[in-house]
Amino acid sequence: MSGGSRLDIAKKWLKAEPDEDIRVELQQLIDGSNEQLKERFSGRLLFGTAGLRAQVGAGPMRMNRLVVQQAAAGLVDFLMRTVEGAAEAGILIGFDARRKSDVFALDTARVAAARGMKAFLLPSVFPTPVLAWNISRLGVAAGVMVTASHNPPQDNGYKVYLGSGAQIVPPYDELVSDAIEIFDATSIELASEDSPLIQILGNECIDEYIKWLPSVRLCRDVPRIKVAYTAMHGVGGDTALRAFASAGFDQPVVVASQQEPDGSFPTVSFPNPEEPGAMDLVIDLARQSGAAIALANDPDADRLGVAIPITGETSGEWRLLRGDEIGWLLGDHILRHTYGDDRLVVATLVSSSLLGKMAHKHGVAFEETFTGFKWIADAAMKRSDKRLVFAYEQALGYLVADQPLDKDGISAALVMTEIAALAVHDGVTVQQRLDQIAAENGQHVTAELSVKMSPSDGAAVVEELRANPPTMIGGRQVVGVEDFPEANLLRLWLDEVGGRGVRLQIRPSGTEPKVKLYGEAVDMAASELQKLLVALAPN
Repeated sequence: MSGGSRLDIAKKWLKAEPDEDIRVELQQLIDGSNEQLKERFSGRLLFGTAGLRAQVGAGPMRMNRLVVQQAAAGLVDFLMRTVEGAAEAGILIGFDARRKSDVFALDTARVAAARGMKAFLLPSVFPTPVLAWNISRLGVAAGVMVTASHNPPQDNGYKVYLGSGAQIVPPYDELVSDAIEIFDATSIELASEDSPLIQILGNECIDEYIKWLPSVRLCRDVPRIKVAYTAMHGVGGDTALRAFASAGFDQPVVVASQQEPDGSFPTVSFPNPEEPGAMDLVIDLARQSGAAIALANDPDADRLGVAIPITGETSGEWRLLRGDEIGWLLGDHILRHTYGDDRLVVATLVSSSLLGKMAHKHGVAFEETFTGFKWIADAAMKRSDKRLVFAYEQALGYLVADQPLDKDGISAALVMTEIAALAVHDGVTVQQRLDQIAAENGQHVTAELSVKMSPSDGAAVVEELRANPPTMIGGRQVVGVEDFPEANLLRLWLDEVGGRGVRLQIRPSGTEPKVKLYGEAVDMAASELQKLLVALAPN
């Protein structure tokens, strides 16, 4: 695209842009340097792993109303062509409290209505699991959640679900992307806000979800415990309080400054429970209030972070649980308190191997699948002969029931509270429960490392390792190589330690400019495992 044609397109976008703040930004780009304009108009924001996700801003490489309208038009046309009765079944739309989430949701409904499809809008900001859970309840053709999940405050996103209640997987994401490409973002038809095809739902969508939540509990006879909770400025706060009451737990003490939705996230620079410091306020509250456990949802409440007091400490020290540790606790609890040879558990390639070993001991089917919860849902649907009882990915995503077919930080919080309460009942701590799991299965140690680099460089690194895998890493012999090209992931097995293999994995991130490395070993020092990841990492 030449500079002149790029400028012409930018002026066309300026004429069509409905929001004054974005118009001001776009005018500044037009009046400014050619390089800035080139970056914003070098292509379009591609529909991929997480639907759409980027900073809110002007131009086709950012999240704005024109980009959302174009995406909605392509999605609706795809549904009308491929799903029988899609127009009448309609599309369910939810949104969080980030910048412009409400107008992105309404625009999606207006685009759908203009193209002859019913659109059902959730009545206010709700967690992503509420939308996902209601897709199958309402029998809609698809769902859209306007959210950037745990991304930085300046971002927003557009997550798409099919009628199964699962996020889309290939080839559907590519087909939707192709459908989007057909449309001119500056000339999408919109129905009026009061179109008879647009229906704003009542509170039954949240009420029915709250009524269902107690069904995830497995042990009722446990003592009441104090839980500290934070919504991290997201949309999970009110739903979490209602969930605790519905499930028969005492109301948690909450971080008041983080309880109400606020898309600017004033007390956390990166609203992700995995990030250092993100859970500091809820840990402080837990320590001061004498809580047994500290829980955090990410901003759209589909993830769960957990912190526990350190066993034997009298100084009030707490520690964050790693994603795999939470998965081990939930998996152990659910496998011990569910029954039947039709059970199924699922984990991703980069999650710990321990869940698979637990499943084998309990005679339960286990599936390992690609990174991302959409693949967990896909694996569960392909095993329709089995009953999904638990699934997780180590990035704090957990599903503790057979619905919704997506991670759910609200229901997972209830089961984690039950685990902590059962530990009190049994006279042990949560840490001692983890120690028991290790004693039964070996001390599984996990480690992660990220190296910043461009997506193309990251892909090249993995491709080079695939073509020429190393024979030695950190002084240890590579004894096996597994390639998962669909996930662009390479798994390397090193010589055994105490009769147990060391597993290293590497893949380029699907959503961030970095290469990610994952390690797992049994009965090995964490520092030693981390050194092996460093030895494998690209310079």
